[in-house]
Amino acid sequence: MNQRLKETVLGFQPDLPEEIVERLRKIKILLVDVDGVLTDGAILFSDQEYESKNFSTRDGLILGRIRKFGVLTGAISGRKSLATEARLKALKFDEVMLGYLAKWPVVQEILEKHGLKPDEAAFIGDDLVDLPALLRVGISAVPSDAHPALIGGVDLVLDTPGGYGCVREFLDLWLSATGQWEKFVNSFEAHES
Repeated sequence: MNQRLKETVLGFQPDLPEEIVERLRKIKILLVDVDGVLTDGAILFSDQEYESKNFSTRDGLILGRIRKFGVLTGAISGRKSLATEARLKALKFDEVMLGYLAKWPVVQEILEKHGLKPDEAAFIGDDLVDLPALLRVGISAVPSDAHPALIGGVDLVLDTPGGYGCVREFLDLWLSATGQWEKFVNSFEAHES
């Protein structure tokens, strides 16, 4: 075993302000926009009008496992899409709300359903339509390629663009803040053959 590699991975400690770390520790649900966050925002149509989108396997890896560590997941999108429905179903999202441009009322509904307060929710969005939700949750985050007007005011500007693992990046930060990073890393060894 490469002990140096293992120590390096386990030593992952993001440089975040303590106030953000404290707020991350309160998060019990992560809500995300789809197009521009889980995907790169591109929508491809074939001649037969089939829709195709790119989703990151890095996001998928963590989203499929994260509820075991104490956080629920939800996706809210202004568009209905069979490709999106299939991906979110495969990842076992706790909440899937497609076809809702007004996201804050949907966030409120989800929080009420789960008995959560706004400061126990994080939201990752990429465009102005996400602003009402970003303004009211405990942690607001955007991918690196989000609309420039959002960049200066959110809690976290992720280093990763939408569709390329920005949700993974956020959840890595959450795992670190909640002291569960090592448990998460070690969970992969438990599944080796």
